Amino acid sequence: MRLIDLLSLIADNLGRRKGRVALTAIGVVIGTAAVVLLVSLAIGLQQNATSQLWGIDDLTRIDVSPGYSEGPVISGRGGVVAVSELGGGMQVKNLTPAAIDEIASLPGVEHVIPRDYLWGGGTMRYGRLENYPSIMGVGTNDLSVFGYQLREGSLQLERGTAVIGHWIAQNWYDPKARPGDGQPEQPDLVGKTVTVTLMKWAEDGTMIEKKVQVRVVGILAEQRSEADGWMFMRLDDVTAYNEWFQGKRINRNKDGYPMLVVKASDPDKVIEVAEQINNMGFMASTPQSVVEGINSFFTVLQITFGGVGAIALLVAAIGIANTMTMAILERTREIGLMKAIGATNRDVLTIFLGESAGIGFIGGLGGIAIGWVGGELLNILARTYLSSQPSYGMGGQLTASTPTWLLLFALVFATLVGLISGLYPSVRAATLVPVTALKYE
Repeated sequence: MRLIDLLSLIADNLGRRKGRVALTAIGVVIGTAAVVLLVSLAIGLQQNATSQLWGIDDLTRIDVSPGYSEGPVISGRGGVVAVSELGGGMQVKNLTPAAIDEIASLPGVEHVIPRDYLWGGGTMRYGRLENYPSIMGVGTNDLSVFGYQLREGSLQLERGTAVIGHWIAQNWYDPKARPGDGQPEQPDLVGKTVTVTLMKWAEDGTMIEKKVQVRVVGILAEQRSEADGWMFMRLDDVTAYNEWFQGKRINRNKDGYPMLVVKASDPDKVIEVAEQINNMGFMASTPQSVVEGINSFFTVLQITFGGVGAIALLVAAIGIANTMTMAILERTREIGLMKAIGATNRDVLTIFLGESAGIGFIGGLGGIAIGWVGGELLNILARTYLSSQPSYGMGGQLTASTPTWLLLFALVFATLVGLISGLYPSVRAATLVPVTALKYE
C-alpha cells in the first residue's frame, strides 16, 4: 500500500467518526497543554533565576583565596609553599608567586591574576566634587582579560592611572552643597587627573594624609557585578600605597596575595580546574558551580512539572485505547472484507496504528497551541500584576518561556502516546480470522 493511499484511508476513517475522535482527542489536548505550560513555566523561572544572579557574568572565572587547614600544608607539586601559623593550630597556605606559578601550570588555565585591596581609607576629589571609591590593584595591564565592557576610554592600565566602574562614575557629590540642591552634574573624567587622598592614624592619634595624582583612562559600562563599584589600578601602585599604610615593605614571597582570579580557557574546564586548585590546598570558588546547581534544581522541576502533565496524557491514552477497541468491534466485518480482497495483517495493523497515532497527533497540535497561548497569557497577567507592586523592579522578565524544542517534543510525545495506546487494539484487529470477521454481527 502506498503511503499516500494509507494516509488518505486513515483520514477518511477518522472523518467518519468526527464526534468520537474529537472527544478522545480532547484528553490529549488537555495533557499536552499541561505539559507545555508547566514545563514552560519551569524554563521561564530558570531563565529568571540565572539572569538575575548578581555578579555572575563570566563562567570561565575562578576566585582563589588562601587555604586554611589544621594540619601541615603540603604543596600539590612539591613547590615552595609559604605557610603562616594562626591561632588554635590553624595554618594558612599563602598565595605566593610560587603558588601562582603552580596554578598557572595546570591544564586549562589561561590566566592567573593576583589582586589586592587598598588597606586603608581614601578619598577621591575632582574640583569641588568628592567620591569614596573602593580601590583594587590588579596584576595585569589590560582589564579586558576580565571581560569587562568599556563605556569610554581605555582598559589599558599604566603606572599612576585608573579605570573606574559605572557606580563610581555616577556617584560624585559636592560636600558643600546645601540641602535640596540634589546631585551635581557628573564630570567627564576620561583623560582627567583626580586627587586621591590616603589617610591613616599615627600612634599619637594624629591623622596623616598622603595625596597622589591619578589619571582616569577609562570608565566601565554597567556590569551588574563587583566591577561597578571598584576603582582599578595597577597592583604595583596599590602595593606601594599599602606599604605606606603599614610603614614597612610587603614580602609577597612570605605573605602572598589576598586573592587570585584564575581564567580557564573554556567554561567546560572550570569545575575541573577549581577542583585541582582545591586539592592543592587553596580555596577556589566559581560561578559555574552556582549556575550548575541552579540548573540541576530547575531540571528536576521541569521533569516534575512535565510528569504532572503526563498524568493527563496517561488518562487520554486509556481513552484512545477504548475508542480504538470500540472501532474494531464496529468494523469487524470491514476488517474481514479487507483481508478477503488481499489486505495483509501488516496492512490492517498499519491502518489502525495510523488512526490511533492520528488522534494523538491532532490532540498534540491542539495541546501545543493552547499551551503556548496559556504561557503568553500567564506572562501578560504576571507582568501586569508585578509591575503594579512598588517593590518590583524587574518588569519585562518572562514568567514562562516556551522554546521550539518543547513544542516539537510535546507534539511527538502526544503522537507516540496515541500510537502506543492503539497497539493492542491494532494487533487484535490484524489477527482476526477473515471468515470469522465476515460472519460477525
